Amino acid sequence: MDLVLSTRQGSVGTVIEVAGDLDMSTTSRLRDRLDEVVRGGARAVVVDLAGVGFMDSSGLGALVVAHKDLRARDGWIALAGVGGSVRRVLSVTSVDRVIGVFDTVRDAEEASPVVS
Repeated sequence: MDLVLSTRQGSVGTVIEVAGDLDMSTTSRLRDRLDEVVRGGARAVVVDLAGVGFMDSSGLGALVVAHKDLRARDGWIALAGVGGSVRRVLSVTSVDRVIGVFDTVRDAEEASPVVS
């Protein structure tokens, strides 16, 4: 499945909506978008993964790098709409202990410690 990304301003920062599979052939697009958003000055980013059915280690790596980049800038990243196999990947790797995982974008935004 092709990867579709859209970016919008949320209530506390930037929301990146992702649809499709995050694997070695598509993750570079997400990585580039995350880098663009962070370099653009975003301090709070919510990645909406509701439309993602599969994520491999490359997708996981892109999220962890974005987390580190944002943390270095006193920023914050959260994941929303995570389900099924993607949630299992986050749990098995313990990434869900480092990056907040929320049911909805709104829940993530309400938990944000960053004020834009």
